[in-house]
Amino acid sequence: MEILWVLMALVMLGFVLLQISRRRRGAVGLVEPGHPDAADPANYGFAREEELDIRMPGPDQDLLDVLDLVQRTQDYRGARQLLAGTEAEGERRWQRVQAFAGAASLELRQRPGGVGETPGGQWLRVWRAEAPKDAGGAAVHAEFLVQQAWRTATPGSDDFRIIMEEAKAACGEAALLAPGDPIPYIVELSVARGLGYSREEFEQLWLKILDRAPNHMGAHLAALQYWCEKWHGSRELAYSFAEAAAARAPRGSLLAAMPLFAVFEHLPEVNLVSGFYQSEVVTKAVHGALHAVHSARPDDPMQAHVRHLLVFFLVRGERWAEAMNQLTVIDGHVGALPWTLSTDPAAEFAVYRALAVAGYEANGGSPATLPH
Repeated sequence: MEILWVLMALVMLGFVLLQISRRRRGAVGLVEPGHPDAADPANYGFAREEELDIRMPGPDQDLLDVLDLVQRTQDYRGARQLLAGTEAEGERRWQRVQAFAGAASLELRQRPGGVGETPGGQWLRVWRAEAPKDAGGAAVHAEFLVQQAWRTATPGSDDFRIIMEEAKAACGEAALLAPGDPIPYIVELSVARGLGYSREEFEQLWLKILDRAPNHMGAHLAALQYWCEKWHGSRELAYSFAEAAAARAPRGSLLAAMPLFAVFEHLPEVNLVSGFYQSEVVTKAVHGALHAVHSARPDDPMQAHVRHLLVFFLVRGERWAEAMNQLTVIDGHVGALPWTLSTDPAAEFAVYRALAVAGYEANGGSPATLPH
């Protein structure tokens, strides 16, 4: 029976990895429901695929409650109150700004408005009109414009540049309303990438963030994009940036996981050699990320981001038990890399989870042996 499980897991893994041509980081194929390799997540207490929350990487019930209230009533005041009570320099406020902006952007896409119809996201427009000096609303508006640019226009086009220039102005306005707040400058990192800031301009922007929040993980992840080969840097510059951040990371900081994100951003187009994920570069980056999550505060909202990426690399590296350990912590939410790059994040996550379960059981694991 154990040999059968091994063969089944290997066949499933081979099928999955052979589907990696769909997009840059390797979209994986799905097994059909009822397939003998399809694991039942309920055996491990995992959420069903249809129950996975694609909005956030991890739980934030206060945010979910306020989002529901705002979208149901179209009254922005709950969002304003939540942001006002969230630490300005912390990771959670940045995540909440992104969530509110994303909600308004998606509403507008679903209901663009027309003759006699109110467009979606109207609550954000009212927020800016009724409370123009509110720093939280200004930050959300700036991030909203950034997301609109990436969602609705082609990078490099006139429309894209027009929206990004508007976002840049909104970032400046938000910064004036809260001089010590790093969020407007973190939002501008995406503007810098989209508009192609020179390295000198980008580094000046980055220094403003370091002055306000030197260990902000979200800011580092946004800055890493600029230094990547696909944008305005190179593999070497991205690795250098990530490794420097990890080297200066204070005790308990998730910045030690930055090299893993740099590796992910520079994965080859197609890689069918499983040994790549067991190579020295990948292994070192994975170990750094594992150390980071083990030493970080349990309530650090960026932990989920690191753990989701760890699942990807641990499954690819056939480190089944370690992948299962990460899944027990993050299961239920899939709004993080690498799943969000897929058109169906929940399905993408479910495939990797099924692979982890199959590999774990093929090597003698069971629900009874998995620590929780």
